[in-house]
Amino acid sequence: MDEAAGRTRSERLAAEIAEAIVTGALAPGSRLDEQAIADQYGVSRTPVREALRHLGSSGLVEVRPRRGAVVAQVTADQLAELFVAMGEIEATCARLAAQSMSPLERRRLDALHDAMGDLARGGDLAAYAQANTAFHGAIYAGAHNGVLLDFAAGLRRRLQPYREAQFRLSGRLARSHAEHSAVVAAILAGRAAEAHAAMLRHVTLVESSVEGLLAREVTGERRAARPEGPRSRSG
Repeated sequence: MDEAAGRTRSERLAAEIAEAIVTGALAPGSRLDEQAIADQYGVSRTPVREALRHLGSSGLVEVRPRRGAVVAQVTADQLAELFVAMGEIEATCARLAAQSMSPLERRRLDALHDAMGDLARGGDLAAYAQANTAFHGAIYAGAHNGVLLDFAAGLRRRLQPYREAQFRLSGRLARSHAEHSAVVAAILAGRAAEAHAAMLRHVTLVESSVEGLLAREVTGERRAARPEGPRSRSG
């Protein structure tokens, strides 16, 4: 019980730190002091250490032996390359899933998609993000190719913080669910080429949403840093 609770705490911490990094609240190169983070969130250093280790596997954090952890520098070009690779891998998984998924796997994917519609309409970002990971994971597994599954899961871990952060954009949950609808319809009907195209379009739109989120954060920072102009004097 305690171990499960500890994992939950570390996952929660990882999500909060990741959001601070993605939105720019923690700048590249910032040192992530375990004790300071533990004090901030009122936890021991153990879940903090686990959270930083998890973020290290995603590439958001650099964990240096005996030197601690710092926020990694992820350039726009690196992020674009990751999304291109993710789009191609996920599109291939969707194509193979349309060909290879069993009837039971198709029913489960359809049921999960229906449940996500309720989450999207209710605006439950956290639950939708969790279900979204399961949704894409079901398609990776449905491709029935272990090598592709490993590639997809690895890329997913690196992009997960960005993919979750974009759900905070207004209307994004509904749009994400609509994009999924096209993917699910193609997979259930066994239309492999259509499933490939629908998933590639979906990941491309996810990337566009992430770019929009990052641009919005940069604009907000510039506005916050801009000095006030001279006030007009009333007659």
